[in-house]
Amino acid sequence: MGDIRTLDLNLLRALDMLLEEGSVTRTAERLGVTQPAVSNMLTRLRDHFGDPLLVRTQRGMTPTTRALDLVSPLKRILCEISTLCQPDAFDPVSASFVVSVAATDYALQVVLLPFIARLRHEAPGITVAVYPLHDCRLQEQLEKGQLDMALITPETCPPDMLSLTLFHEEYICAARKNHPDANGQMTLDQYCAADHIIVSYEGGQLCGATDRQLKALGRRRRVALSVPNFLALPELLLKTDLITMAPRRLLLGRRDLALFPPPSPLTVPGFDKILAWHCRTDSDPRYRWVREQLRSMSDDRGL
Repeated sequence: MGDIRTLDLNLLRALDMLLEEGSVTRTAERLGVTQPAVSNMLTRLRDHFGDPLLVRTQRGMTPTTRALDLVSPLKRILCEISTLCQPDAFDPVSASFVVSVAATDYALQVVLLPFIARLRHEAPGITVAVYPLHDCRLQEQLEKGQLDMALITPETCPPDMLSLTLFHEEYICAARKNHPDANGQMTLDQYCAADHIIVSYEGGQLCGATDRQLKALGRRRRVALSVPNFLALPELLLKTDLITMAPRRLLLGRRDLALFPPPSPLTVPGFDKILAWHCRTDSDPRYRWVREQLRSMSDDRGL
């Protein structure tokens, strides 16, 4: 094992990129140096840590278990060093950077659209890149810097991520105005007799939380339509006699729809919406400002 005094910052940056890229060639391109220079750095790193760190396989260079153990502390150290080199003051008006966020269609509509509208006035130089949410890849994307933050639920938050609760969401029923059975309320018998729309992100699922609650009451409903996202619901409701159970904030302000509570004694549990991020951006004043705007908007709008 090497002495910390012999390990300079450039070697740590090179190691971080080597572990991300798994390639000497791509790391050299990112660092703006030659491949032999990166190979020399890797040799010094191997000598320092007493480990091969990256080994060649048929699929390229694969990190050793020792290298995998270094990923999180290495990113944390580089983030803290980067913070030390940055000025404390942050001016949103003159700021220019990209913030990448993973979100469902629901979070895009309810959280990000009003946030982006605020940015156009307060920080027009900030670009928001919205990515689809993939639970199985989320931890890796946040750790590698492919994402800066994610709008998710507590149950899907990867371990070791930092998070902030934005609001609690509840479900309400919705139908078109002048629906024959929905004049501000609906009995359980009417509800079960109606045809329903259900949202299934996986596609084709015809049973959800509402159906489980109905089953506990000894009742059932007919799902006539399954769609893969929430954004199609309003138009479908307006053009049919179908009804749906949807998050309240998604339909707030829709005067063309009849919104009413679930018929008693049916209750469907709501969910918390949280903002999650990796420790690598925790101290960065740019991302701290973004997180604070999302938090304050949730408070201001009663979300």
